[in-house]
Amino acid sequence: MALTLIIGNKNYSSWSLRPWIAMKAAGIAFDERVIPLYEPGSREQILKYSPAGKVPILIDGGEAIWETLAILEHLAEKFPAAGLWPKDAAARSHARAIASEMHAGFAALRRNCPMNLWLPAKKRPLPDEVKPDVARIEALWRDCRARFGRGGPFLFGAFGAADAMYAPVVARFHSYGIDVTDETRGYMAAVMALPAWREWHGSAMTETWVMRHNEPDWPLVRGIKLSQ
Repeated sequence: MALTLIIGNKNYSSWSLRPWIAMKAAGIAFDERVIPLYEPGSREQILKYSPAGKVPILIDGGEAIWETLAILEHLAEKFPAAGLWPKDAAARSHARAIASEMHAGFAALRRNCPMNLWLPAKKRPLPDEVKPDVARIEALWRDCRARFGRGGPFLFGAFGAADAMYAPVVARFHSYGIDVTDETRGYMAAVMALPAWREWHGSAMTETWVMRHNEPDWPLVRGIKLSQ
């Protein structure tokens, strides 16, 4: 039976991007259903699939798996050949640790830089509370690349679950013009060059749902002034 991934708006839903890009990059076949967030009836639709009332949700037969890390672990068990986690035990433990850190942390970056793929990329003023998050993420990426990334351009060489967890951070760093090192930009470029990234981004560009609280240039949306 085919897997189905329930996701939110591709332009805004950072958590939906994570399992989606992991599955696409790994070649795991699935159907998708988009439920636009914060629209009338959205929560009721999501509650049909998960009592948590949030996306993403993976439907596997009669089983519903919610929470992104749980979805990634379910997929890693079901498709071990996909290599979502590194084969080496030390690298695998480290990948899980940094994925969990992303899942639980970096609240200032999330709060001040909501994911918005159609946002015109430019440097924007950010509060000082974001700087420690950026510094930690850069240090984390640099350490992973130095210790485990010799086999390819991603954190552990090949693209995997840890990269998927940080894919929305790549989007944020790019859209908000955040100052980062050339090494960080190289990693970002590798992620954004993925066919899976380009597919998600292309779909996001066709969406028409607008979430005002995720539009930092409001009333400008995609460079166009909307009526307030």
